Amino acid sequence: MRGISLLLLGATLASCTTAPPPPSTRHPAAELQLQQLLAGKVARPEISCLQSYNTNDMTVIDGQTLVFRRGTGTVYLTHLSPGCELLSPQTTYALLSRQFGTTGMCRGDIQHVIDTTNRITVGSCTIASIIPYVRAGS
Repeated sequence: MRGISLLLLGATLASCTTAPPPPSTRHPAAELQLQQLLAGKVARPEISCLQSYNTNDMTVIDGQTLVFRRGTGTVYLTHLSPGCELLSPQTTYALLSRQFGTTGMCRGDIQHVIDTTNRITVGSCTIASIIPYVRAGS
């Protein structure tokens, strides 16, 4: 009887585990663009906020990846949680950030994808991580 109890307990615990999410499959052109933006740069520790970012220096790689350029050598690789997949450089969708009480964009901030033609929200997500990349040797 004890063996059956242990077997049931093991089966229950195994059913509670979750597998890691499948790796992101990025379009080859988007992957090439990302590699070009990160070429010659090394990752630094993740930061919690990107202060005073400029949306004119934002590059949409895909619906889960943004890159912000600052100056000539630093870029910030920003990962988004699921929900903003419709965002891409080829669409009329825009990313709308709403910050309260801060001048930057921080991990956990809610982002909305807006259809600029129809002026409706078509998705939302949060900032999952912000990783600075600096020129090697800096």
